[in-house]
Amino acid sequence: MSNITSDAQAASPAAEYLAFTLGQEEYGIDIQKVSEIRSYETPTRIANAPDFVKGVVNLRGIIVPIVDMRIKFNLGTPSYDQFTVVIILNIGHRVVGMVVDRVSDVTTLAPEQVKPAPDIGSALDTNYIIGLGTIEDRMLILVDIDKLMSSADMGLLDAAAA
Repeated sequence: MSNITSDAQAASPAAEYLAFTLGQEEYGIDIQKVSEIRSYETPTRIANAPDFVKGVVNLRGIIVPIVDMRIKFNLGTPSYDQFTVVIILNIGHRVVGMVVDRVSDVTTLAPEQVKPAPDIGSALDTNYIIGLGTIEDRMLILVDIDKLMSSADMGLLDAAAA
């Protein structure tokens, strides 16, 4: 079986990820899903929206829901400072904004640098985690942003849209 995996990995090209931080951890998402990075501005609150949906902003005529990933991932009370940014994502046919603590860089990972996410039982929902990317002493938690944003608990996108 291992030959099949290594052959598949050898055939896979390197992928680029936008690295960002939430709390003490560094995450990565497929750079091709990113439309732009903007400084944080207070969104207009929507009644009855879940806590992690901060509200909406008008982005050049498009109403964009803004999700605070620190709240979504239960990473404590978010604070908003000069480093807080909103990553604007194109997912399916929708535009969504994602609030993060800061953006680090764009990182290219070869397939052999991506390890599968460990199975740690029900303590953490790993359905949205592609794997762990390693670059020297850095580790990126690689998030399948399509799956995460189209998940039922997010309620932002139809599963079919992603």
